[in-house]
Amino acid sequence: MNTATEHTSSWYAATRHSQRTWPALQTALDVDVCVVGAGFTGINTALELAQRGFSVVLLEAHRIGWGASGRNGGELIRGIGHDLDQFRNTLGSEGVLALKQMGTEALELVKQRIQIHQIDCDLVLGYADLGTNAKHRKQLDEELQALQAINYPHPLRLLEPTELKQQVVDSDFYTGALVDEGSGHLHPLNLLLGEVDVAEQLGVQVFEQSPVIRLEKGDRPVVHTAQGQVRCNRVVLGCNGYLNPDLEPWLGGKILPAGSYVVATEPLPVELCEQLMPGRKAVADMRSTLDYYRISQDNRLIFGGLCTYSGKDPRDIAAALHPNIAKVFPQLGPVKVDYQWGGMLGIGANRLPQIGQLPDCPAIYFAQAYAGHGVNATHLAARILAETISGETDQRYRLFSQVNHLTFPGGRYLRTPLLATGMLWHRLKELF
Repeated sequence: MNTATEHTSSWYAATRHSQRTWPALQTALDVDVCVVGAGFTGINTALELAQRGFSVVLLEAHRIGWGASGRNGGELIRGIGHDLDQFRNTLGSEGVLALKQMGTEALELVKQRIQIHQIDCDLVLGYADLGTNAKHRKQLDEELQALQAINYPHPLRLLEPTELKQQVVDSDFYTGALVDEGSGHLHPLNLLLGEVDVAEQLGVQVFEQSPVIRLEKGDRPVVHTAQGQVRCNRVVLGCNGYLNPDLEPWLGGKILPAGSYVVATEPLPVELCEQLMPGRKAVADMRSTLDYYRISQDNRLIFGGLCTYSGKDPRDIAAALHPNIAKVFPQLGPVKVDYQWGGMLGIGANRLPQIGQLPDCPAIYFAQAYAGHGVNATHLAARILAETISGETDQRYRLFSQVNHLTFPGGRYLRTPLLATGMLWHRLKELF
C-alpha cells in the first residue's frame, strides 16, 4: 500500500503557481469513469472524457503531479516511442507511418492545450538532439530525412560542431546537432496544475492523498481506497512508473521503473546563460545514459541525467551530476545547486507506449511506458483512450493494441538487477 506524501523538494514544486490541495476520498461514488493517477495521463484522460460528457472521478495517491509528470526535465519533444520501424511486420507501413504522424500530433496537442486555456507554464520553443560521436552524426542525418519524409511541419536544421557552439551549446563535447524549432521546454508541474483546473471546470471530481488499495474487477469495477470507493463503468490506470505492482501484477510486469535525476543551479547572470546556451533551447544527447538540460525562465541551469535501473537513488544527486555538468561546461566552474531531485519514468521492453485493457477485465484500461517522451505522449494516450471509451473511434487504439508488450524477465524482485546488467552492456557498446 502506498503511503501518501507531499511533493518532492524540486524547483518545480518551489515555483508552482498554485499551492492548492484537494480532499481525500471519504465516501462512495458512482460515475462513468474512475481514473487512477493524477499525472499527465490521468488528468488529460479525465479532461478529454469530461469534454465528451462523461462523469469522471480522478484519484491520486499523493499530491496532484507528485510523480514523473511533476518532476521531469520539462522537455517537450516530438515523437512517441523509439525505432518505430521495428513494428513494420506487425503494423505494416501504414501503421508505422500513423505512429510517426501521431508523434507530431502529440506535440501539437500540448501546445494547443496551453494556448486554448492560457496556461502559464513557461513554454519556450526550440530543441536540439546532440551527437557525441560519428555514429550519432549519421543518425542525425537519418532522423532529419525521416522527419522530412513525413512532412514535419516545423523548421529543422543540422549543425556542425562550430555552428552548434555558436547557436545551441557552447561546448566541445558534441559532434553535431539536429535543431527542431517545433519542440521545446516548459514548467511541467505548472502545466499539469493548469490542466487539472480545466478538468475541474468540466466537472471532474478530484481527490488526492487517496491511494487505491484494491481493484474489484467485473462489468462495473469498484475502485477501493482506505476511506472510500468508486463504482464505475470503466477504470483507467495512469500510474506509469509509480504503479503499485501489488495492485495489478500483470500490468506491473510490463514496465520497468527507471530513475532519472535533476538539479537546478542558483540563478546565473544573464550574460553567462546566453554564453552557455545561445537561444535557450532544450537539449538532450543521444547516448543511452543521456544528459538533458536547459536554461529556465529565472536563469537557472536545469540539468538532468544519471538514468539508473537499480532502484537506488544517489545519496547526493548534485555530487553525482557534477562530473556530467563539468564535462559539458568546463568553463562554468563550481556552481551552487539550489534544488536536486529525482523520479521514476516508465520504460517498456520495446519502447512504445502501452495502451490497452487488462486481459481479465476489459472494463479496465491503461496507458503507460512513455520511455522519456511522457510530456507529449501522455496527452496523445489520453486522447486515444477517450476516443475509445466514448465509442468515437477505436482505430488508433487498435493500432497500439496489436503490439505485443513483453513481460520483463525475473519477476518482481529480479527484473531490475537483470535489466541493470543489460543496460550496462549497452553503455559499454557505446564506448567501442
